[in-house]
Amino acid sequence: MAPLPPADLPLSQRLARLAQTLQFAWFAGHATLILCIFRYSLSWIRFNYYSGMAQFCYRLTFLSAAATYGIVVYKTWRARQKQGARQPGPLGFLSDENIQYLLMAIVWLFMPQYPLAMLPYGIYSVFHVATYTRANLIPTVIPPTKIPAQAGASPNAKAQYVQHPLSDAIGSFVKKYYDSSMSIVSGLEIVLWIRLLLGAILFQRRSWILLAVYTAFLRARFAQSTHVQNSFTQFEARIDNLIGAQGTPPAARQVWDGVKNGARQFHAATDVNKYVNGAAAPKKAE
Repeated sequence: MAPLPPADLPLSQRLARLAQTLQFAWFAGHATLILCIFRYSLSWIRFNYYSGMAQFCYRLTFLSAAATYGIVVYKTWRARQKQGARQPGPLGFLSDENIQYLLMAIVWLFMPQYPLAMLPYGIYSVFHVATYTRANLIPTVIPPTKIPAQAGASPNAKAQYVQHPLSDAIGSFVKKYYDSSMSIVSGLEIVLWIRLLLGAILFQRRSWILLAVYTAFLRARFAQSTHVQNSFTQFEARIDNLIGAQGTPPAARQVWDGVKNGARQFHAATDVNKYVNGAAAPKKAE
């Protein structure tokens, strides 16, 4: 993270220095993404989501997402280079969630419109913008106030500073709502997969290709995110309660059992780690 501009500089120079950092471009990308989602939602409410402005905002949303995640991936790559660390292989790169969201943003950018796909990126961007505003923007505009040293304090004691109250409020907001928001994101990603499945059943344009790509993405998220795992567990429990209700046809229960068994087999077959580690390498015929 780039250091904050010196507090003794004029405000215009402090802002100019802040704007020259790559991290500010990352912040601007997330802020643009939020504004585009807001503008697109106005068109969507009026059922005008194929207007020129709506389509522009939709595409710019995912272009901004690709730019922001691309910046994070680039900074990670540069940090490894500076440290002389070995770059991961293809599987290592694909296991990075920033690369996963970068690739999905590029996919959404060139695919037909799925407004639901914007929401997970939007929720992430809200917290990224809030965190940057708290840690960088507010201290640059309103530098922290130095606490006067108490009488008898050591002259070598480290100076203490008080942050602006708005920074503390933003920090409390992030701490309070982050986990619940990540659960909402994982739930939206599952709902989006169901939406793509329905589109594939109805043979919508490019739906099968998109379903395959998004299934791979969601499988990777399941392997890495406890929030996604918890959302799948809750989803399974709700369907179990519905299917287990009195009067449910036996055929419906059989279908649901088949879906669960198929999902578990898919999970086991696509567990990359066990093949990489050799725990479940295919056996040769003797």
